[in-house]
Amino acid sequence: MAWIDRLRAGLKKTRSGLTEPLGRILTGRKTLTDEEIEQLEEVLIQGDVGTGLAIELVEQLSDETRRSDDRDLLDSLADGIRDRLAGCERPFALRDDGGPTVVLVAGVNGTGKTTTIAKIAAHLREQTPDLPITFAAADTFRAAAIDQLGIWADRIGADLIKHRPGGDPSAVAFDAVDHAIRTGGALFIDTAGRLQTKHNLMEELKKIERTVGKKLGRGSDERLLVLDATTGQNGISQAERFHDAIDLTGIVLTKLDGTAKGGGVLAIWDALRIPLMFVGVGEAADDLHAFSAEEFVEALFTT
Repeated sequence: MAWIDRLRAGLKKTRSGLTEPLGRILTGRKTLTDEEIEQLEEVLIQGDVGTGLAIELVEQLSDETRRSDDRDLLDSLADGIRDRLAGCERPFALRDDGGPTVVLVAGVNGTGKTTTIAKIAAHLREQTPDLPITFAAADTFRAAAIDQLGIWADRIGADLIKHRPGGDPSAVAFDAVDHAIRTGGALFIDTAGRLQTKHNLMEELKKIERTVGKKLGRGSDERLLVLDATTGQNGISQAERFHDAIDLTGIVLTKLDGTAKGGGVLAIWDALRIPLMFVGVGEAADDLHAFSAEEFVEALFTT
């Protein structure tokens, strides 16, 4: 199945909870009453677009109805959303200077960090079969996390750097960077799932990044936060805390197929201005893909 079809299928709940109610209000309309404006704002807010952005989108749409009476309003809203997502994309790219590309992956438990690492690595392996790939099991607090990463390393053909459960995560990162300097390619550092409100765990995350910098002579190339789309507005709070800690370079949004509130994609970009690099709509490797605003809007507004 082509990616756009996977994305369209993954956004089925969001179309049902967001796009279809919008269509029922806007279809056949050339102007908007105050009541319809209020209904539009309510639907967008319920879809996790965020109050401020919902109001702005509807105001823009209302202004357009006063300037023109020959434009389909649902198409106009789609264009407005597309415009709001301008600049949100940034492709994942490997370094071209021979040095290792180091990727630090963070997020709270249950977002799918380890699986996300495996999926991105699998894409890299498909594109460049001989690319050296290393996994660092820096989630030392859970033995199961180390084992899970090891299983993925075996499947993909990646080297695994690990220490005993309960060991120092920064020491794992140090050894992994040392290994990656020798082998090149890509290094993915899997960190412990942590609530953004746990100060000591966030400090440990900062320490891992400092360790990478000391060993590598520069910071990690990517610092990705994996967010569960079903958490809604709480995801923005998570991202703000992680961004303060390690200066995020990108966001991976998983489980978009599990929510009717896909409007959170807009809210995240509008609030944070951190690039949306990947989006996930299922468990298979092909269900994680580089984010495209154009594809997202197309899948959101077409069946």
